[in-house]
Amino acid sequence: MKAVAERAGVAISSVSRVISGHPDVSDSMRDRVLEAVAALGYEPDMLAQSLRTGESRTIGFVVSDISNPLFALMAHGAEIELSARGYSVLLANSLNDDVLALQQIRRMHQRRVDGLLVSAGEEHSGPIAELIAGSEIPTVLIDRKLGVPSASHVLSAHKTGVTAAVDHLYSLGHRHIALINGLQEVLPARARAKALRRAIAAAPDGIATVTTGPFTPEYGESATIELFESENPPTAIIVGGNQILVGVLKGLAALNLSMPDDVSLVTCDSLPLGDLLTPPLAVVWRNAQEIGERSAQVLLDQLEDGKPRDVRLATEYRPAGSVGAPRQGSLAHTIAHKP
Repeated sequence: MKAVAERAGVAISSVSRVISGHPDVSDSMRDRVLEAVAALGYEPDMLAQSLRTGESRTIGFVVSDISNPLFALMAHGAEIELSARGYSVLLANSLNDDVLALQQIRRMHQRRVDGLLVSAGEEHSGPIAELIAGSEIPTVLIDRKLGVPSASHVLSAHKTGVTAAVDHLYSLGHRHIALINGLQEVLPARARAKALRRAIAAAPDGIATVTTGPFTPEYGESATIELFESENPPTAIIVGGNQILVGVLKGLAALNLSMPDDVSLVTCDSLPLGDLLTPPLAVVWRNAQEIGERSAQVLLDQLEDGKPRDVRLATEYRPAGSVGAPRQGSLAHTIAHKP
């Protein structure tokens, strides 16, 4: 570090600020130091720095399922924001298993991460909440509320987007709307179900049907077939997650039902290339990358002053070709006589 400082013509403390990603450094200073670093092949000993400062410059991120594009984009947004401040991200995938999520959070604590982002665990997850509450590591809960006063929260306004979707479907003539939803122990699923029921309750002659199950394609497919083989199938469905959506589309294909002629469909959280499907999918949309970025910013702020924060981000309904007026006649009769 002394050699770098001499080559760049700056103080050793200036080299330290540049290497650690400190924001209070001018562009010209940063460029001079980084040029000297490159010329000398200098590589900081992160372990030595951690022992000296008590900081690992690492943030843990525990997600429910990284194969879900929503969480992948969240992680991408968080890593961009944290990397710009000199932090590395350690990602753990809990596979929608609360026991595994608890183990992973413990391991993050053992690795002495400086902060933690968590988007895993059901709302009744007592051991997870107790572990976070008993730790001094700043933690941001993403779309989760576990009753931990010391944790920050970054939540999505699910009610806004779902209510707008229901209002649009109702205006087109739909009176029976089903939500193929995830587990009610998970905040987004519970918020979406509540929004649907409230919107339908405020509309004359409305019927709301909510099914619940795991966030898997298998559940989405079986729930879809069961709904549309019932005596009173819905004319429109809202899908409570893009992993469930894969199964819903399979179920509709198995029943030979088309959108929007036989059924209107709205999904919560878009699929990559969803706009290129025929017809394109209507969606209750939220900016997943922004969720990751804002979560990282909230965590960085809490690292600075120790104060937890609550942030709520918008959702919006984006209509598309998968939604139209309900067909005339009995859908159940149509299904029974389709080849």
